Amino acid sequence: MLVAHRVVAVAVLAVTAISAAWAWLFYLRRRPASRLLAHLLALAQIVLVAQVGLGLLLLSDHRRAAHKLHYAYGTLALAAVLAPWLYAPEEPRRRLAWFGGATLVAAALAVRAYLTSS
Repeated sequence: MLVAHRVVAVAVLAVTAISAAWAWLFYLRRRPASRLLAHLLALAQIVLVAQVGLGLLLLSDHRRAAHKLHYAYGTLALAAVLAPWLYAPEEPRRRLAWFGGATLVAAALAVRAYLTSS
């Protein structure tokens, strides 16, 4: 299970960084979000949920991270990508900025979580 947690961690880092960069590219070019971008942003949310789920399974097996900050960064990364569902405005361009920015914050928090894992 620890190997799966590490593999998904790399997926989280890659997917969040790519989807955040792509969302900001669309935003800066004043283009509406494509379906592929929407699916990529959703994939970032899915891999973060999977990562937190695997982390909770590891905790239930009494496996602990080296630093307690690891749990805070992981939880905050998940909260960051889910927050736009509650707070993002309805206007499509601003909504894209919210989701792209939140995914960028989640990517930064995922990097910190990764660095505090061992």
